[in-house]
Amino acid sequence: MRFGSSLAVAATLVAACTAADVDPIVIKGSKFFYKTNGTEFFIKGVAYQRKQTANAHEASIDNVTEDFSSNGTISGGNTFTDPLSDQKVCARDIPLMAQLQTNTIRVYAVDPTANHDQCMQMLADAGIYVIADLGEPKNSINRDSPQWNQEIYSRYTAVVDTFSKYTNTLGFFAGNEVTNAANNTEASAFVKAAVRDVKAYIVQKKYRPIGVGYATNDDDQRTELADYFDCGEAASAIDFWGYNIYSWCGASSYKDSHYQERTQEFSSYNVPAFFAEYGCNTKQPRQFSEVAALFGPDMTKVWSGGIVYMYFQEANDYGLVTIGSDDKATKLPDFTVLSSQIAKVTPSGVAMASYTPSNKAQACPTQGSVWSANQTLPPTPNDSVCSCMVQSLNCTAKANIGDDDITTNFNYLCDPTNGNYCSGILANGSTGVYGAYSMCSAQERIAWAFNAFYMDQTKNNPKNTNPCDFKGVAQKQTSKAAGTCKAVVSQAGDSGTGAITSAPSPSGTSSGGSSSGSASSSSTGAAGVLMVPSFSFGMLQMAAYVTVAALVGAGMILM
Repeated sequence: MRFGSSLAVAATLVAACTAADVDPIVIKGSKFFYKTNGTEFFIKGVAYQRKQTANAHEASIDNVTEDFSSNGTISGGNTFTDPLSDQKVCARDIPLMAQLQTNTIRVYAVDPTANHDQCMQMLADAGIYVIADLGEPKNSINRDSPQWNQEIYSRYTAVVDTFSKYTNTLGFFAGNEVTNAANNTEASAFVKAAVRDVKAYIVQKKYRPIGVGYATNDDDQRTELADYFDCGEAASAIDFWGYNIYSWCGASSYKDSHYQERTQEFSSYNVPAFFAEYGCNTKQPRQFSEVAALFGPDMTKVWSGGIVYMYFQEANDYGLVTIGSDDKATKLPDFTVLSSQIAKVTPSGVAMASYTPSNKAQACPTQGSVWSANQTLPPTPNDSVCSCMVQSLNCTAKANIGDDDITTNFNYLCDPTNGNYCSGILANGSTGVYGAYSMCSAQERIAWAFNAFYMDQTKNNPKNTNPCDFKGVAQKQTSKAAGTCKAVVSQAGDSGTGAITSAPSPSGTSSGGSSSGSASSSSTGAAGVLMVPSFSFGMLQMAAYVTVAALVGAGMILM
């Protein structure tokens, strides 16, 4: 079936209407509820993000593409198309999603500078909520080189700033499948810090309560991951848990698909858990027979529904519709099957007023060969602290230093065989040891390392007559730290490993809050992204950074 000009008419009608805000979704215990009437909310969702091109237009324009694959990971360039910024596209697709009884969509990358009012209103008019991933292809968590710094924090909080005003924003994902093997569990410490920071930011900005969660894949670390993100203080724990699972293929069953086993495992979970992606496609057309189980009595006591992957047909062959060269949508067989299966289910829930949560937070996993992430999390990005640090230096990076020069000098200065010049800027998610300035930008961190080398050489190697040059990318300056900045630098100490207990408030609209963030690639410019090595050398004896914890408490949770 093809959809043409009628959607343009629908778009005009929808845009002309001023509908009331939808009832926000809140959390109580392990369940979602409509805030006003207290009815339990089950997610009937669709993942909604089209494959992108390098110039953010149609794939035919350019061969350089990025793919939001079936497990939510992203490959390709830094550009992407925000699926909620084009009114015409939303007017085309939202009526189709409504035919699937969709009440939630998941978007993997949005542009916080774009206008989303029209699309979000159309979604609200259709009773559809949004779960938005906070990252973007080249400004999000990286499992291979986990960092949490000001660039990523600013990106995450900018998305929060943009979407917090919409009552149909259900929540945010602070990460997606970052840890996917035993050898990269350390990265989860940085993701959990992201959860903590974003939750604190929402409270600090006095936005309405909006949940922050994490989406994981179905791997051997599933139990440790679920426990780690749920354990400890509520201020740093996830508000909900997303599970990307593709184990029900074809005519499987509740038992054979391991749905029964997963349901038993999550029966004691104390926050809402749902399928952040589902829909195995090894047998086609997909039968979606798992829908009956997911929304049936065996699972609804534990799970809050799920999100089918994926609305758009791409090379990975998960699509429900295909978009033609005329920009019109055509239903695929999977659409028809899913529509039929969804129409058969009516999940039965509980009333919020009569529901008394009894589950408790999970115990933290033990560190060992299977799990390495420490319970101590990275420090909160604070641009004011970083600015104080840079002002205090005698040798700093030039403003025009490039990514390649930063990487080259990091590789040399942060190698412990060459000296101890990076103790204040390194972060180790396994030992839980973080330099006081490990959350600063790449340029600020390399400036710290330049200065550490300069001070060492000036004192101990008089033969080095130009220790602040680094092939022309560093320069001397007069140290200017005074007042509050002087106290910050003093507390961090010469090694940069001390506890800063009197940090100035961050500056900027998307900086602030006393929590942490997520590990990822850092960028020295809007266009390029710099992968700075984490250098988690166990031999470096660094004191752990101590944050001034903000008591986030319940956040979105209704006790």
